Amino acid sequence: MKDTDIKRLLYVHLLCIFSIILSIFIPSFFLENFSVLETHLTWLCICSVSVTAVNLVLYLVVKPNASSKRSSLSYKVTRFLKCCIYFLMSCFAFHVIFVLYGAPLIELALETFLLAVTLSTFTTVPCLCLLGPNFKAWLRVFSRNGVTSIWENSLQITTVSSFLGTWLGAFPIPLDWGRPWQEWPISCTLGATFGYVAGLVTSPLWIYWNRKKLTYKNN
Repeated sequence: MKDTDIKRLLYVHLLCIFSIILSIFIPSFFLENFSVLETHLTWLCICSVSVTAVNLVLYLVVKPNASSKRSSLSYKVTRFLKCCIYFLMSCFAFHVIFVLYGAPLIELALETFLLAVTLSTFTTVPCLCLLGPNFKAWLRVFSRNGVTSIWENSLQITTVSSFLGTWLGAFPIPLDWGRPWQEWPISCTLGATFGYVAGLVTSPLWIYWNRKKLTYKNN
């Protein structure tokens, strides 16, 4: 494992964090009364679009899993459509899971779905960028000792931390503190965002710390 690979991973993650920071501050110059809490749904849409765009651009530029084979235009279009279907399936799956865990079924349905979109942006989009619409590759990466690169190691960490952040973010909701950020699903989306950022920060550091122990098998 080369230190330059870890540096590339770190730079990519810093840019992903920067995209979230931009989604917080830049819209306030163009949208009146914009804030993460008061216009939460608007921020969720902007954050999801910003993170998705940065992920797509970075993985197209960096190409961590670049293939030597040339792909036809029809293959690329088919792959893109499959990625869109996977993303939508992920959003609906997360929405159903949130409802099963107690989110309102009809009331606040838009809020619940946008939480699902945000969580899909933090988890499914990086998987699609790195692994493509290949469910077997997803199972391999998230199984024990299934990773084949530092990028996949990082994908494991950021995905798990995003899920963990969302779960922890639900704990303050039933408490009667009367805080505005306790309204559904603000604390969960903030938890998911903090979890995602924490994964982006810690994964390169963890990989660098354990670089001498990590070994990867070829696909």
